[in-house]
Amino acid sequence: MGTPGERKALIFFGVVLVLGSGVRVARAVGSDKAVEASAKAAIERQIATVDSVRKSGRKKKGRKARKPEPAIVPAIIDMDVASADEIETLRGIGPSLARRIVADRDTLGPFGSLDGLQRVKGVGPGLAQRIDSSVTFSLLPRPSTTANTRSSASKRRRKPPRGDSEN
Repeated sequence: MGTPGERKALIFFGVVLVLGSGVRVARAVGSDKAVEASAKAAIERQIATVDSVRKSGRKKKGRKARKPEPAIVPAIIDMDVASADEIETLRGIGPSLARRIVADRDTLGPFGSLDGLQRVKGVGPGLAQRIDSSVTFSLLPRPSTTANTRSSASKRRRKPPRGDSEN
């Protein structure tokens, strides 16, 4: 079987195992008396609440964020004076593009027409055609020289070609 030392070690571990499980059993049996009456009453109330909800068939409502009520937006939006929130209600225009449209209008002046609106990056002929029946333009656009300053400024920003410079 094994050496006398190994047998003594196995007996020792067996005794520790039996004593440990005996202590656990004693704590589990004796723990019912140690529970406070207020804790038992709280658990009973919770169980009764759950049972009553199950019997009534109601489902517990979660804490979901409520969506804000949509703002009443006019059927036709004036792109020369509308806010970003109003522009965002148009089909195909998200929050980022709406902010870009307002920023362009504030910088370069009113659009005046769908062609003027197309100067905004992200507004192409397809989107212009899609929103054509939902938009109007009430203001006159700035003269074309002002509207073209953006394209000429972008031409000036080009970096010169890299070349070998010997000094």
